[in-house]
Amino acid sequence: MNDKRDRDEEGRARNARPRDGLGRPLPYGTPGVERQPEGVTRRPAETVHEAQRLLDAGMPFHAHEVFEDAWKSGPEEERALWRGLAQLAVGLTHAARGNTAGGARLLRRGAGWADAYGERVPYGIDLNGLSAWAQGLAGRLEAVDGVRVDAKEEAPRLMGG
Repeated sequence: MNDKRDRDEEGRARNARPRDGLGRPLPYGTPGVERQPEGVTRRPAETVHEAQRLLDAGMPFHAHEVFEDAWKSGPEEERALWRGLAQLAVGLTHAARGNTAGGARLLRRGAGWADAYGERVPYGIDLNGLSAWAQGLAGRLEAVDGVRVDAKEEAPRLMGG
């Protein structure tokens, strides 16, 4: 078998093409946005801080990768928290790419997950505010087919305020 796929140092398939701020692959040789390193273990506060920085920069795909690291490396009882936040970030990514149906679906899934936490505020994350933000954006996406949103302008506040 002649496998010409890009590989990382461990031999795992990994696309080495540069990416834009929304995670879309660019042609080889094109300058792209630096990718988030995979498999980084951060403290929860560091995860929230780094994800918010990326969201504020209009890079929700990259924020999703930070949340994904937390869900894969964190304790079992916190995986749903980080997975739900990753869904919200991916929902915003799809919305910014113009995929209104996919974006709305992921935003609603993430909002439903956040609602399940009730009044709890894990690590100071404003889950009620995030749920309201996600439901509102999903509603706008569903109202206007094919609309693209500006990821930077639509970035949610993880800690409220």
